[in-house]
Amino acid sequence: MLMTQSRNKDATPEERISPEPEEITGVVENIVYRSEDTGYTVCAVRVSSREEPLTVVGNCAAIWVGETLKATGHWVRHKQHGLQFQAESIVCIAPTSAKGIERYLASGLIRGIGKVMARRLVAAFGEKTLEIIEKESARLEEVEGIGPARRKMIKESWIEQKAIRDIMIFLQTHGVGTAQAARIYRQYGNQAIAIISENPYRLCEDIWGIGFKTADAVAQSLGVPRDSVMRAQAGLIYVLQAMTEDGHCFSSVPELLLQAQALLEIPVEILTVALEREVERGRLAREADRVYLAALYHAEVRIARKLRTLLETPAPFKPIQAEKAVAWAEQCMKIVFAERQAEALRMALSEKVAIITGGPGVGKTTIIRALVDVFTQRGLTLQLAAPTGRAAKRMEEATGHEAKTIHRLLKYQPHLGRFEHGPDNPLEGHVFILDEVSMIDVALMSAFLSAVPDEGCLILVGDIDQLPSVGPGNVLRDLINSGVIPFVKLETIFRQEKGGWIVRNAHHINHGEPLEIPPSAETADFFFLETRDPEEMIHRMLELVTERIPRRFGLDPLNDVQVLTPMRRNMLGADNLNVVLQEALNPVGVEIQRFGRKYRVGDRVMQIVNNYDKEVFNGDIGRIVGIKQDEQILMVDYDGRNVAYEFSELDELVHAYACSIHKSQGSEYPAVVILLATQHYKLLQRNLLYTAITRGRRLVCLIGSSKAVWIAIRNNKIRMRRTTLCERLGGKPLPDETCQLVDERE
Repeated sequence: MLMTQSRNKDATPEERISPEPEEITGVVENIVYRSEDTGYTVCAVRVSSREEPLTVVGNCAAIWVGETLKATGHWVRHKQHGLQFQAESIVCIAPTSAKGIERYLASGLIRGIGKVMARRLVAAFGEKTLEIIEKESARLEEVEGIGPARRKMIKESWIEQKAIRDIMIFLQTHGVGTAQAARIYRQYGNQAIAIISENPYRLCEDIWGIGFKTADAVAQSLGVPRDSVMRAQAGLIYVLQAMTEDGHCFSSVPELLLQAQALLEIPVEILTVALEREVERGRLAREADRVYLAALYHAEVRIARKLRTLLETPAPFKPIQAEKAVAWAEQCMKIVFAERQAEALRMALSEKVAIITGGPGVGKTTIIRALVDVFTQRGLTLQLAAPTGRAAKRMEEATGHEAKTIHRLLKYQPHLGRFEHGPDNPLEGHVFILDEVSMIDVALMSAFLSAVPDEGCLILVGDIDQLPSVGPGNVLRDLINSGVIPFVKLETIFRQEKGGWIVRNAHHINHGEPLEIPPSAETADFFFLETRDPEEMIHRMLELVTERIPRRFGLDPLNDVQVLTPMRRNMLGADNLNVVLQEALNPVGVEIQRFGRKYRVGDRVMQIVNNYDKEVFNGDIGRIVGIKQDEQILMVDYDGRNVAYEFSELDELVHAYACSIHKSQGSEYPAVVILLATQHYKLLQRNLLYTAITRGRRLVCLIGSSKAVWIAIRNNKIRMRRTTLCERLGGKPLPDETCQLVDERE
């Protein structure tokens, strides 16, 4: 009867062949598949009554090879995979036999114990091995290869794993995946379950990677009322945080309450009370009809106040005679500055605060080099900085003067949770030059300006036509629009090497003009390959990266070629392209699988969140140089500096063979391959394509449809970011927050 039913078009893929629930017990021999998000597991289990291991399928909070598994469920016959035990409940307990303990410890559960060490431990202590680790860890030093340091690592890892397992079980009991259990433990320690039980919404406040919806699911499972003020407070914070992801610094009160009500289904009266409490608590700031996350409000206020102070405080050195300095720089550099370049130089040498903006090839780097030479000749101390490591390195190479990332210049102190340099400990220096300012959000700009001494001179350099910062705010545009900060926009193109088609087309895009295709491929640095089919786009991308570019230009595809795309997801998104490129460029080698990715020695990877403890920051790119299975450590080389990641921290790393155009800001690559299709319609904007094109130094290859390219060029609608920095500096009040700026040429 069951087999007949399985042929029905509505039948499930498996057929139950045991009507009554059964219980099985066996040793986990292999974990075939496991989702850390859901706990769904497929494993091979050896039971005493069968010669071959059987397949058990079900959800469990935590499972390791070598554990004894007790499962209750039904036998089913899967159409594709055959006989399986479909578990409704699974309980795992530590093994008791010597053989089971050896497999258990050899599985990578405990840092400092691999297959060889597991064998030695069990040979020394037998069935008491786990008891020795827990209660008499000093005896571990009796085993060859274990000294005080490794013994400490093993004991700490054992304690940590027990606590993490408890957290995993607790989370799954309340319907939540367990992928972040290790982070929760590191944040809360042994108090984790107590803290979560008291206020589950702390999860989305304190733990990176856990959002409001996950915390809300835990809260509902714990019985927190849906209309509680606690839930309303967390929901308001979540709505504002979601707005910051779109670049906004504030929300109007009505919109905030409306969105929170739609999300939470809580009466406005309760939300109003929650808003008042959050303002009193200091996590939110309210100014007239605007509500800010408190940190963003204070950041805007500090930026405006500091810039006013800088403008009003005299410089600590005698004024520079700008005309003579410009002439001296021309003589030293053996060039003649264009009129606008000379104007920018005179301004930067005369003003306490100045902005220099302009597109590629217009001489911004030349101006910076001239400024460094002039200020150095005067005996002044300079500090050069940029928001990314690559931008800082490029700045240093161009000027011959040391340049640092803003984070490293300010020296973050992880144990204190703040920068070493700030208002009470300002940076040393007379002149501060900051490049790639379009990338800098309000929080980072506030931190930087707080560390600049009041008498210091500040020169900001950036391209106002690039994409705005990934974080909230629109600092460069707001400073220029305020009318308070002197600025010069450079527009004359000077950089035209090898035909200069990259620069030429960047300016065509910026002016809303069609691309200019080079008449000859011999001297071209810009190519456009027309295709609409996504699969064909990927095929051409692979051909370019692996064969044509290395053969024609002598570039290393692993180090010199960057694939760019507008988004992360879908077939043409960075996630999928990275899988394809990894298999093409780095198909074999030592690897570890975590969070749905294969991390392989030799892979190019990108940090996607600021990690101040490791001094690696969002957008930093490195190479995996080692995987230590015994210690559960992966090593990444960032420009000669090795950084260690525990396996549980690998969700901070994504592959970087391909990346989103937003993530490429501030970087330049010898060659870029850009994919642009109509399926990217919502993201096709002029500043997006302009930013992508200007990432290429020697070569740009654009693959896509002419229609998609033209949509991007024509779309110069800029969604207004809700900021009040311009207004705080004395600029005109913001227009209606919902409006869009539209290029009049359209």
